[in-house]
Amino acid sequence: MKKNLLALTLGSAVLSGACLLVACSDKSTSPQQPATAPGAPGKRSLWSYSGKTGIGTSFEQYSNGTYSDAGATGTVSKVWFSIAQGILTETMYGLIHEAQLQELQFFIKGNDSLGEKWLDEEKKDTVSTIEYLNTDPQGRPTSLAYKIVNKDKEGKYEIEKHIFTDPDSQALMMRVKFRALEDGITPYIFVNPSIANTGSNDSATYANNTWTASEGNVSMSLKTNAPVAQSTVGFEGVSDGITEIKQTGSLTKTYASTGNDKGNVAFTLQLNSLKKDENAQWDLVLGFGKSPAESQAAAEQTLAKGYDKVLAHYNGDGDAIGWQDFLASLPALEKLSATATDGGKLLYTSAMVLKAQEDKTHAGAFIASLSNPWGDIKPAEKSATGYKAVWPRDFYQVAMAMLALGDTESPRVAFEYLEKVQAGPNVKGYTGTPGWFLQKTHVDGEVEWVGVQLDQTAMPIMLGWRLWKEGVLSDADIGNWYNKMLKPAANFLVDGGPVKILWNDTTIKPPYTQQERWEEQPGYSPSTTAAVIAGLVSAADIATQAGDAENAKRYLAAADSYSKNLDALLFTTKGSLTGELGNGKYFLRMNTQQNPNEIAPLEERNGQVIPDQSQVIDGGFLELVRYGVRAATDNNIQETLPEYDNQKLPDLLRVKYEFTFPGVDGTFPGWRRYGIDGYGEDTVTGAGYAAVNDTSTKEQRGRVWPFFTGERGHYELQLAKANKNLDTEKLRNTYVKAMELFANEGMMLPEQVWDGVGNNSVYNFTLGEGTNSATPLAWTHAEYVKLLRSLSDEKVWDRNASTEARYVK
Repeated sequence: MKKNLLALTLGSAVLSGACLLVACSDKSTSPQQPATAPGAPGKRSLWSYSGKTGIGTSFEQYSNGTYSDAGATGTVSKVWFSIAQGILTETMYGLIHEAQLQELQFFIKGNDSLGEKWLDEEKKDTVSTIEYLNTDPQGRPTSLAYKIVNKDKEGKYEIEKHIFTDPDSQALMMRVKFRALEDGITPYIFVNPSIANTGSNDSATYANNTWTASEGNVSMSLKTNAPVAQSTVGFEGVSDGITEIKQTGSLTKTYASTGNDKGNVAFTLQLNSLKKDENAQWDLVLGFGKSPAESQAAAEQTLAKGYDKVLAHYNGDGDAIGWQDFLASLPALEKLSATATDGGKLLYTSAMVLKAQEDKTHAGAFIASLSNPWGDIKPAEKSATGYKAVWPRDFYQVAMAMLALGDTESPRVAFEYLEKVQAGPNVKGYTGTPGWFLQKTHVDGEVEWVGVQLDQTAMPIMLGWRLWKEGVLSDADIGNWYNKMLKPAANFLVDGGPVKILWNDTTIKPPYTQQERWEEQPGYSPSTTAAVIAGLVSAADIATQAGDAENAKRYLAAADSYSKNLDALLFTTKGSLTGELGNGKYFLRMNTQQNPNEIAPLEERNGQVIPDQSQVIDGGFLELVRYGVRAATDNNIQETLPEYDNQKLPDLLRVKYEFTFPGVDGTFPGWRRYGIDGYGEDTVTGAGYAAVNDTSTKEQRGRVWPFFTGERGHYELQLAKANKNLDTEKLRNTYVKAMELFANEGMMLPEQVWDGVGNNSVYNFTLGEGTNSATPLAWTHAEYVKLLRSLSDEKVWDRNASTEARYVK
């Protein structure tokens, strides 16, 4: 049903001088109104829906390992955008986490067959499809430029939008093709800025056919060639224009400024009404800068340049440098496309998505996701990075995937960036043992989270070792980086020591880690220990090359000790999963004690209380095989698989789920992070994830993460090789195809997918569809790329040859 505006008006006081909607007609002009909008600060600001169907930014070339306006390509565009629910959502300018826009969408007003007025909100009242503007003959995307078509659910109008950025300016371009399918359709453009990465301290002005929002030294301006009948700026939920239309059916109060007040501001632009079968085409440009003059100039420049020229440069047509040039620089693309089951469509998308999530002020700073998880319920009143930040764990996955694509420059620049996020005297406020890598930082190195995760300290060593072995780093290079960065990291993995920064004042004693790879529990972890052992073996190789035989010997001794004691610390023979649930023999997700057979609690996390650590199973033990610490045929690895795969476990404890997809034969496997995971939607209310540690959220439940399907594919490849029964086609059609099916319509791979458990009334997900946690997740795209490379090579891409030679006999 359309929203009947008469129903919103009847029973309430009618504004002075107004009439009931059945007797009113719209006016193209409004009487003189006060220049300053009332209602500051407006309603509480939020982020946007996190299940993105597209992200984009201009491709820029490195200039000596950096991004520079003085480089060969000139201006470096530092604008990123995201698309969700058929509309433009968080759009960043400056650093990659600095959002300047919450959303830009249309509201559409019309009359039903009885003459009653209705108002649609584009993201809620249309059926949306998305595709890529430019593809090759095989249908593979060749740039991150999108075509969105939003069709009214009742067939009253259709909106087509093309979205991309200007490589030569700090601006985003949107072409709109609007089709009215009945008479009297009035479109309104609604823009909700969130300048300087908050939505609560902005001001807004209108002058000279330009709408501008500012906070501090950042501004965003909107320019358009659309015919604007009237417009207003104001505070969302009070004087934003759309609020008045909802209340009265018309926009009669217009304001040119929000004055000296600050708050959650918005623009509303009323366009000319359209008749049935009338088509209109408009260009909208958002310009960004350090002042209103800069942002307006950026918008004017791009609008004047025009759609065709901007898109051609964005794509990389002719002599212009764009996304086609990046794809052409990846020598493994064609080979890996043959391993995919979709002809390479998701592979091409993944390559660009991974590159797009790099900051362009701090080259090599790859973030986890261009999203804020469950952003539609998260306040935007204070600056927050969400997943738009650096985790060395996710970072390693991305760099290794880029290397798997044949890109040698991006992984090298990324590796060199890591020095910025290593704990030591250069980190403000840090005292204690140097060498470990910070848990989570902004791309400029600003500290955000400060837990010590030993895998995040091992992975930079593993990355450096691999770049050296692949010839990306010379012997001299790796020796230099050993002394600057890798030796302190390896020493920390052997000795640990006291650390003190912000809340964290502790002493680390490896392989006991303050946090495992999910950042939630202290103790001994299979996945962490696997990375630590591989990291130390890698460090020993590098130390030998650097002429440091003494430390090489020490690193190997520590790795040998950790390997020798691994099973005694982490494999339980008296676990609580017995009978129909298991045989009591399996690797624990975590052990907080010396004895893995001791019944001990884990710390409460995400509202979940875990009294018995042996109830919790996860896939971390497979990392032992991936990195070469254990054989795929190892007895304890084999003992753990039945519990890990047991679909008879109750949902609280169960990890493996199977999925079917319409029109696709067969079932496809997926796994949760671990049993008793609370990082997900509430099973009772269906609401999004609300709190980190809050006992009132005990019904929250983490869902299936698609990259575990990739991790399992890697294990099954290694197992098949060990058993000499490799069937690459079977692995492709199970694990590769599953990951491709988990991608959404825009070929974005999510962090989590809906597994069918619990209340689904809030978001109405479909089975196997990405949830509102974080999409796209760089780690998932990286795992997909690496799985293709592993199957193509018939060799696990992440497997550490030196580690395997030492421990797998």
